[in-house]
Amino acid sequence: MDRLTQLPHRFRRRYLPDTLDYERWSRLEPFFRALEERELDSVERLEQWLLDWSELSDAVGEEGALRYIRMTCDTENPEIEKAYFHFLEEIAENLKAAEDRLKRCFLDSPARGELPSRRYSVLDRRLQNDVDLFRQANIALETRESKGTQRYQKLIGSLTVSFEGKDQTLQQMKRYLEYPERSRREAAWKAVVERRLKERERLEELFEDLLGIRSSIAANAGFDSYRDYMFRRLERFDYGPEDCYRFHQGVESVVVPLARKLQRLRAAEMGLESLRPWDLSVDPRGRPPLRPFVQTGELVDGCVEITGRVDARFGGFLETMRSHGLLNLDSRKGKAPGGYQSTLDEARLPFVFMNAVGVDGDVRTLLHEAGHAFHVFATQEEALGDYRHGPIEFAEVASMSMELLGGEHLEVFYGREEDFKRSRRQHLEGIVDILAWIAQVDAFQHWIYTHPGHSPAQRRDQWVALNERFGGIEDWSGFEDALRCGWHRQLHIFELPFYYIEYAIAQLGALQVWLNSKKDFGGAVNDYWAALQLGGSRPLPELFRRAGASFDFGPTTLKPLMERVEAELEAL
Repeated sequence: MDRLTQLPHRFRRRYLPDTLDYERWSRLEPFFRALEERELDSVERLEQWLLDWSELSDAVGEEGALRYIRMTCDTENPEIEKAYFHFLEEIAENLKAAEDRLKRCFLDSPARGELPSRRYSVLDRRLQNDVDLFRQANIALETRESKGTQRYQKLIGSLTVSFEGKDQTLQQMKRYLEYPERSRREAAWKAVVERRLKERERLEELFEDLLGIRSSIAANAGFDSYRDYMFRRLERFDYGPEDCYRFHQGVESVVVPLARKLQRLRAAEMGLESLRPWDLSVDPRGRPPLRPFVQTGELVDGCVEITGRVDARFGGFLETMRSHGLLNLDSRKGKAPGGYQSTLDEARLPFVFMNAVGVDGDVRTLLHEAGHAFHVFATQEEALGDYRHGPIEFAEVASMSMELLGGEHLEVFYGREEDFKRSRRQHLEGIVDILAWIAQVDAFQHWIYTHPGHSPAQRRDQWVALNERFGGIEDWSGFEDALRCGWHRQLHIFELPFYYIEYAIAQLGALQVWLNSKKDFGGAVNDYWAALQLGGSRPLPELFRRAGASFDFGPTTLKPLMERVEAELEAL
């Protein structure tokens, strides 16, 4: 991990000294106070002030990112955890108050109204929203929330299963669900479920703690529900809860029937009267699991080749990340679950974290995170740090489009056309399944945060009811407890409340980018890249338009897209 502190920095500091002390707030505070004291009485001074503030935010943000990366890569190292928590308590808490003061300086500047609207309207709206939401009393609560989510990461990251003579992480156990021998899949699935269920009380207690913290945060900010607070905090200026309900209805009427149709075809191919939970990932024709690579070096080699075929510069970006140690891909004990892309703001370089175990889905995961990384490369020349980060709904278009565009070249990993088609089919079927799952998770969170005072039992009942609405046809008989606690495995519910429907909105945008590429590949890729270069400088609908997509996630968009996906599946 030391390599991350030795990255090249093309963008030199102009406001800050070459080195900063991140251990004590008293050493950083003078730079914030100096900004507070400046006169902001002209457009020129205000614009330079924004650049200096951006430089300061980049430096501090990168230090926080580095500590988070180290912690997720080694959740069992107490010194790394201590360093991360120290940053949260000593720096991040003070930083929130200091940044709030700077935002107020901007909003109070007499030159604010003279700034070019096209350039600064998005930033102006964001800073006004931040100031409106800020409460001093929430700083300590947000630190407690961060510590609670880290407890979830540490707990899940520590879970292993003794299976077939060796201890394996829950991520590593996923590969067994692709094995043709049904009894082996069943044993693996049961082993994981039983291990998770042993932690259900701890997970429920942790979630209750988080609910209480989040309720207090919302109340302090003057909101009746945490749901309404989070919609503002997540800057959902272009859509609201009613749009989410339209998405839920569209999924129920369009996506779920297709998902269940595909499951019935699966059952027929497998010769089963009913599917069980351990029958959903295996190849229905009994073929052995796809094994695109053995070592993660092969995974990177293949994805460099694939992304280079989409656009030569993309392959170059991924190769740059490898050469600078910006890829941490192997699954191992003590590593946090899941995958993410983090931005090192000052170096303006991306870092990718994942838990690869050699399965087909790992290829898509790296292509997905690579798409996020390309977004970072696309905005490197943007001077304002705020504009280098696109809104989540479009950031995921960057990643999901790369999955689909790169998926046209999977022969890099699969020499046989049969395997290539299998992988493509699994991807498209997975899109259908994930849209239904996102609707279930999103509807669940809407229910949780608009039903204060509900009990854990009521929460589990609601999850089962939503599974009947959005779930598949698989039979959970004998495993009702596992079904009722199924939401425990969705880290977003614990760590990133309400951050999940963005994936669905983006998936529909990415499908549109991909379908455009079927007519004009070069044109679609150019539109995609041009949209990435806008970063977060334009509103969501405009970002989607620049990428050649419509910003809509209701039934009218879902229906034709699902029809095209079904047609592609039939062709495969």
